[in-house]
Amino acid sequence: MSDIDNISQVLNQMRVMAAQAQAIPATEAQPTEGADFSSILKNSVDSVNSTQKQAGQLTEAFQAGDPNTDLADVMVALQKASVSFEAMKQVRGKLVDAYKEIMRMQV
Repeated sequence: MSDIDNISQVLNQMRVMAAQAQAIPATEAQPTEGADFSSILKNSVDSVNSTQKQAGQLTEAFQAGDPNTDLADVMVALQKASVSFEAMKQVRGKLVDAYKEIMRMQV
């Protein structure tokens, strides 16, 4: 699976989670095949992690002088890793806010 496929998968999962948070039916937001929230979140984190690892490996290969590693590829991989990490931070922030809101509710 390529980086673009991984990022697309993460973005699709985030869209589904956002749609669920806004109470939009999941059929309108690209449904996931019956996956539960914890597996979606774990897959998203794993995808971000693999994107960052690949960017690190490309960076190290470029620094070592690997002739097969292009600077443009390194920069694109670093940007992909940065964007995916920022998106994950945003999701984490929303989850923390939701948790705090739930904890403030009176039963």
